[in-house]
Amino acid sequence: MDYPRFRAAAIQAAPVFLNTPATVAKACELIATAAREGAELIAFPEVFVPGYPYWNWTMTPIQGSPWFEKLFDAAIDIPGPEVDQLRAAARRAGCTVVIGVNERDPFSMGTLYNSIVFIGADGALLGVHRKLVPTWAEKLTWAGGDGRSLRVFDTSVGRLGALACGENTNTLARFALLAQGENVHVANYIALPVAPAGYDMVEAIKVRSAAHSFEGKVFSVVSCAAITPEIVDAVAHDNDSRELLQGEHSAFSGIFGPDGRLLTEPLIDTEGIVYAEIDLRRCIQPKQMHDIIGHYNRFDVLQLHVDRRPKTPVVFTDDPHPVQAPDHEPGLSAVEFGLS
Repeated sequence: MDYPRFRAAAIQAAPVFLNTPATVAKACELIATAAREGAELIAFPEVFVPGYPYWNWTMTPIQGSPWFEKLFDAAIDIPGPEVDQLRAAARRAGCTVVIGVNERDPFSMGTLYNSIVFIGADGALLGVHRKLVPTWAEKLTWAGGDGRSLRVFDTSVGRLGALACGENTNTLARFALLAQGENVHVANYIALPVAPAGYDMVEAIKVRSAAHSFEGKVFSVVSCAAITPEIVDAVAHDNDSRELLQGEHSAFSGIFGPDGRLLTEPLIDTEGIVYAEIDLRRCIQPKQMHDIIGHYNRFDVLQLHVDRRPKTPVVFTDDPHPVQAPDHEPGLSAVEFGLS
């Protein structure tokens, strides 16, 4: 088995809020920038394209309702032209890219998903993960995904998985990825200055990421969005909400090793890129002590069942061998043939 060594990049940046073409262009520029610095894996924040619905936290559902339509119009289809642009940028850079997007349901005009897009270094669309459970106020915007997207992908930088924001608190979801051989985990987040009093987003991200890395003996690349004055101006509807959105210690990006420790200095609140060298062989020795997907578990006692069947609104059962209607005979109506 190959154990790659490579450089990873965690992007901490703000989208051009609800401006999808400009945000995709910014993402492509950041991919090129990180590639020039030697990165082979580039992680972007949660719903980077084209932004997070902060109005769910600062407005009543009635006040925020018109914003849902704005986000729906700015969301993307998968596959679609915006994903094609990102794929082309990844191919030019020769980098594996993981990026959060707002995804429109292909059939419904009122359903959005918080999705993570995986793109290979050759530009291939590897897969999409839809956030399983939108967190708290997010339920006003996103539907939950299903188990089909709880997958790990074989890439040039190893077995790669990802979860969005609060999903990284979900022990069973994390274990489902680890059990598929995940050795590089991307955790993408949004800056959350609107959290309840006493909730420190930076510390929360650090605890979750260190725990996943230490428990699974994996590398975690954490990418978080930043908030700009333009975003505050867009969704602050009074002085209280403006003050709330301008809160500090709400964004953290960094890269953790399989011992749960940071590999380099993280970014807090400000935009930028964090780089770190990853050597997957460093995952081997720690697993001698705790390999929770192997010898350090009791699967005769504890076992996780994951249903990865797609959940669809309708299931059509068609006759696999339909009987052809005979030629119409005089005296028999179309109703009698079952043709009407």
